[in-house]
Amino acid sequence: MTFTPTPSVLREPDLADSGLRHLDGENDLHLAFPVMQQLRPHLAGEADFIGRVQRMRAEGYRLLGGFGSGQLVALAGYRPQENLVYGRFLYVDDLVTAETQRGQQWGARLLAALQRLAQATGCARLVLDTGLANTRAQHFYSREGLHNSATRFQKQFAAP
Repeated sequence: MTFTPTPSVLREPDLADSGLRHLDGENDLHLAFPVMQQLRPHLAGEADFIGRVQRMRAEGYRLLGGFGSGQLVALAGYRPQENLVYGRFLYVDDLVTAETQRGQQWGARLLAALQRLAQATGCARLVLDTGLANTRAQHFYSREGLHNSATRFQKQFAAP
């Protein structure tokens, strides 16, 4: 089961002070693709990215962007979810800072905003996955107060 927070829960003025805003328009997706491609190089192109985001929006997916000097420099893709393990939680699908902006605290700002959003929408926790080999991200998440509490198992199938 999924639930969709109302956009007014985390009001734009709260975000604007930190250089963050939601990317809800189609033009925003064109703007977001080059940054997201740094995290997701397997995407077939901008049209693939836009199509996926549009389908994921039906499940509550949103993009939060970080802007420095008028340029999009960081992204967080997230969606509220609910399951029997965690109850209501905010799942972070994507978290990326443009290579040229790393070390400027954009990831920390995005995570802090997502935590506020999670708490404001009644979520019990914030959850994300990272690859076992991505030790740099693991250290960052630990510094930001996230704890490794599970191991995910998966089995990949050929696409239908």
